[in-house]
This record gives sequence, C-alpha cells and structure tokens, in this order.
Amino acid sequence: MKRNIFTSESVTEGHPDKICDAIADRILDALIGQDPGSRVACEVTAATGQIMIFGEITTKAVVDYTKIVRDTVRDIGYTSSEMGFDADTCAVINCLNRQSPDIAMGVDVALETRDHTEASLQLGAGDQGMMFGYACNETPELMPLPISLAHKLTRRLTEVRKQGILPYLRPDGKAQVSVEYDGANKPRRIDAVVVSSQHSPDVDVGQLRSDIEKFVIRDAIPAELIDDNTKFFINPTGRFVIGGPCGDSGLTGRKLIVDTYGGMGRHGGGSFSGKDPTKVDRSASYMARHIAKSVVGSGLADRVEVQIAYAIGVAHPVSVRLDTFGTEKVSVDSIERAILDTFDLRPGAIIDYLDLRKPIYALTSNYGHFGKENCGLKWEEVRKIRA
Repeated sequence: MKRNIFTSESVTEGHPDKICDAIADRILDALIGQDPGSRVACEVTAATGQIMIFGEITTKAVVDYTKIVRDTVRDIGYTSSEMGFDADTCAVINCLNRQSPDIAMGVDVALETRDHTEASLQLGAGDQGMMFGYACNETPELMPLPISLAHKLTRRLTEVRKQGILPYLRPDGKAQVSVEYDGANKPRRIDAVVVSSQHSPDVDVGQLRSDIEKFVIRDAIPAELIDDNTKFFINPTGRFVIGGPCGDSGLTGRKLIVDTYGGMGRHGGGSFSGKDPTKVDRSASYMARHIAKSVVGSGLADRVEVQIAYAIGVAHPVSVRLDTFGTEKVSVDSIERAILDTFDLRPGAIIDYLDLRKPIYALTSNYGHFGKENCGLKWEEVRKIRA
C-alpha cells in the first residue's frame, strides 16, 4: 500500500467488558491480600440489571463477593437507573466453585520435580499455551504509539467525566487512533482519531463534539502529530445514550488486544483478568513483556517480540523465541543467549522475581496491562542486559 497506517483501539472502564475485568481483578486482589497462595480463575459477565461471577477459586480468604461487585460498579460510575445500570440495585449471582484437583496436582509440583521431595515447592505451569511480550522504542514507555495514544484518550474521557469538566458524559466509551508510519516504520503523523462516549440524553451533539475535541483529543494527543489532514470522528452515530451492560453484554477477557499491544504485537489467546499468577497466561505474558522491554531498554534492538510456550504441569518452557524484526544492534543469537542466561522462566521463579503474590491487579484491569510506569508493576522495569 502507498501509505503505512496502523490502528489501535482502547475502551473506558465503563465498557461492559472492562467492568467485568475490573470486578474479576478486584476479587483476585481481595483474595491474594488475605491469602497470597489463593488459586483464582474468576470470570464475570454483565448484562442488563445483573452481574454473574463464576469460575474456580481455592482460598483460605473470606471476602464479601457481592460487596466487591457493587463497590466496583459504583466506583466506575454506574450509580442510577438513568444510566441503564445501578450498582445498588443490580442482581449479583455467585456461581463460584473450587479449582479442579486434577489441575492443582500438576501446578503444585512440577513434572520435573515430582519424584524429588526437596524440590516440591517448584510450581508447574497452570496450563499449556503460548504467551507473547512486545516492546518498541516509539514511546518513552516502550509501547507502540497507536495503543499508547488510544489509552490516553480513554483515560482522559474518564478524567473529564469524573472531574466534572464534562459532567454530561457517562462511563461507557471507546477511542481509536490511526498512526501513519514512514518507510522506516517510524511514526510520522496521526491520520484519524475516533472517539465515542456515552452521554446524557439532553446534551447537544454539536457541543459534545466540540468539547471532546477540545478537552480530550487536543489534551491527549501531541499537537505535532496532528495536521490539516487528520480526521476526527467524534460520536459518529450522533447519539450514544444507551451504554454499559444495558447496551451490550460484557465478559472478562474479551478485550485482549486492548489489554496488550493494540494488535502491533501478537497474542497467545489467554486472558489475564481474574487469574492468579500460577496461570502462565498472565504471569508469563508479564515476564515476556519485561524481557522485551529490557532488550529494547538496553539498546540491543529497536523492536522486539518474545514468545514463551509451556506444557501444563511442567515448569520449564517448551520453547522460547525472539524476533527483532531486523532492528537488532548485535547478533540475535547473542541476545537469545543473554535472555536465557539472565531470566529464569519457570512459573515459580517468575512469580518470585516479579513479586506477583500481591494485590496489584486492579491497577491492570483498565487502560492496558503494559506501559504503566511508576505504578510498582515490576514487569515494566528495565533490567539491563549485556549481550
């Protein structure tokens, strides 16, 4: 194609799928806060007037699940029937069960150490699968620019709503950014911005479009990336009153590309929210991001994707793969050797290294699991690597 344009999207915390992710991660935090060894695979679905929590949990913790659900929905901003959803009157249905002992057996003691009691604390992977991590030097946080800007837009939508700058906005919303790259795959300009926000029925659509351009788009996107040909699409349907679970059902793990790299990096298919760190879908994805970010942050490549794959009940990965897309500054073989010499990729080692048995997961459930610096998320730190 003549022009190289890449698009990524983000959604606000009031989006039905993100409501579910937030509830699942707050439940996980509450359980880990009391019992760091909790095994949690919590799923949530939302529909008109109801929230259902289901999945498998084994824990010594005692928590009020209904209160967590209502507090989360209330904090997001669904506090009256006028918005189509009310934290205090919605039905909360609890269908949680205990984790399967067949799964627990493989996780508690890895295959490699099952006959060696002195190493019985070594964890096996909680499931098979492949996990990806990605980093590039397009932004200070080493994230792709399209998803970074999309997150800034949706976060700003929430800020102007909660701070009363645009009080007629409601919690549900989405944003999308299309970035044009030059021949060297460097961001050149913004080609298009799409923002859709739920709103009260009495606001004029012209005022809404003007306000969102002024207080959201112009605030979140650097002026030097916008030119006379940049297109703005603000509430393009003209009306977005019915939103949240009343407008569309929600489910955990249905915004995986929003959670990761906006499509710029690949995804293994396993969701994150509501899963404790023995689930390599989550912990190994965090480790892969840490490795990729450390490679780029160490100046060894401009763009990196890391893949790690596991077998259920086995501690060591079955494969590790690195792709630098031709941007490496030293040989790829030397970078691969440095990674394997520097990082222990067994699930138990990842949990200890990234300090994952802490109630940190509510921080991740909205606006991406990656690129959040200065939040105490250790996978966002850069470890210097010598290759």
